[in-house]
Amino acid sequence: MNNRDSKNISVIGDGGWGTTLAVHLAKKGCRLRLWGPFPAALKEMQATRINSRFLPGIRLPENILIEADLAMALTTAQMIVFAIPSRFAHAVLRKMAATKVEFSKKIFISVTKGIDTKNLLPISRLIEKELGPARIVVLSGPNIAGEVVREIPSTAVAASRQSSAAQTVQAVFNSEYFRVYTNTDVIGVELGGSLKNVMALACGVCDGLGFGTNTKAALMTRALPEMIRLGKAFGAKSNTFSGLSGLGDLITTAFNPQSRNRTVGEQLGQGRKIQDILSSMKMVAEGVETVKAVYPLSQKLKIDMPITTEMYRIIYRKKSPLAAVAALMTRKMKAE
Repeated sequence: MNNRDSKNISVIGDGGWGTTLAVHLAKKGCRLRLWGPFPAALKEMQATRINSRFLPGIRLPENILIEADLAMALTTAQMIVFAIPSRFAHAVLRKMAATKVEFSKKIFISVTKGIDTKNLLPISRLIEKELGPARIVVLSGPNIAGEVVREIPSTAVAASRQSSAAQTVQAVFNSEYFRVYTNTDVIGVELGGSLKNVMALACGVCDGLGFGTNTKAALMTRALPEMIRLGKAFGAKSNTFSGLSGLGDLITTAFNPQSRNRTVGEQLGQGRKIQDILSSMKMVAEGVETVKAVYPLSQKLKIDMPITTEMYRIIYRKKSPLAAVAALMTRKMKAE
């Protein structure tokens, strides 16, 4: 793939992060097609040049073509950015497979931070399962869409088993305000970005209960080995979770007031029901879906994940947040 070809890019998913990345790449002179699942929303974007639902106030550059035809978006691109929430990833991948597009020579960039609950698979492995061999790159890091689109200095990691694919993505996405590193630990980078959402929910619960920095610092510190334990079961490297896609992303998501996962956790801590919280949101809080996949995974693999377990019980078993905290604080004493 030459440099000219790599600038023909389609973004599959017109949510806040997918649209932000399309805007970012358009500013760099790439030719973009932005596809979304709802024709009415695409028509509105085409007419107004603004994604009013997910990225209000940001005008879409003219070199972003709003594309309603999924097959056209896939056929014309040499690089495909997959920005579909994990809850809908399987259904969209099935639609993509039905187009009969040859994906093996394309660079497929997953920016979805979640785990498929049906197959209990990270999204990169779900992509391979549904589309066959592809040059998959996972792009992840401590990124709030609203900050990146405003060109606030940010970082990310492009991870691939093929170093040439990661380096191509690095070159295409890197800019003076969006610095991209490379890595070969695909599953570590991917799981770091997914698992931190569960931990950010827990940090939000602490905020909602009115706890202080002692509690949140302890929770985040203990979250890291929990993330590592599951990562190692999938073959990830421990030190990846101390990098940008693990600890870095956790810090951003746990503390930023705009973080959807932290905010959902905060409202749970304040006593609101999960159904009421989600019904009032436009965007997806990936951690709510991710914990539904991670909890059974931890049980199946016999991995000790106490924070994840308590978040699962709060969300899906209606356990009191205070009771969940008490359960964590009264666990059997152990060495650090």
